[in-house]
Amino acid sequence: MASNPELDVWNGRFSQAGFVFGTEPNAFLAAQGPRLKSGQTALAVADGEGRNGVWLARQGLDVLSLDFAPAAQAKARQLAAQHGVQLKTELADLAQWTWPAEQFDVVVAIFIQFSGPPLRDAIFRGMKTALKRGGLLILQGYRPEQIAYKTGGPPNIENMYTETALREAFGDLRILHLVAHDDMVSEGGGHHGMSALIDMVAEKP
Repeated sequence: MASNPELDVWNGRFSQAGFVFGTEPNAFLAAQGPRLKSGQTALAVADGEGRNGVWLARQGLDVLSLDFAPAAQAKARQLAAQHGVQLKTELADLAQWTWPAEQFDVVVAIFIQFSGPPLRDAIFRGMKTALKRGGLLILQGYRPEQIAYKTGGPPNIENMYTETALREAFGDLRILHLVAHDDMVSEGGGHHGMSALIDMVAEKP
């Protein structure tokens, strides 16, 4: 099988000792706890080492954690075991993964800005497809101003989110919350320092 340079980079990064982005959930995701209900199904997209998927499982949700790096998913299973929760994991290249139709009550996409516009648009469509009617999409990402901060995320401005772009991409959902802000982020060594963020919660009608 041909080597995948991007996979090699991420798998190498996640093979390091410790958790690259820490073990605590993303702060914006954790703040959405009151919107969640035990027993719901959740999809954690590009979940890395599992900090967000495990947190969802700790809230009583039935979670599928997707990532394409085996080293990341090994750590996700380790973290789930440490917390005594069940976490389903699946190795998935989102450029090729088949998104199931209306399977999840919650889809979570936190800092998934590894892809350029064509793949990003396909991922956004897939996330909407995977949501059940009445389901919630919870997303946080970086805005273009993040390039100057250099505190996390890719160096590609085209991978960043703007309010206009998110409203256009998710205009067929009911946007419950969409806020751009600058804030301190402390998520392991991978995301650390003042950051240009944008947060969204949207409901599939």
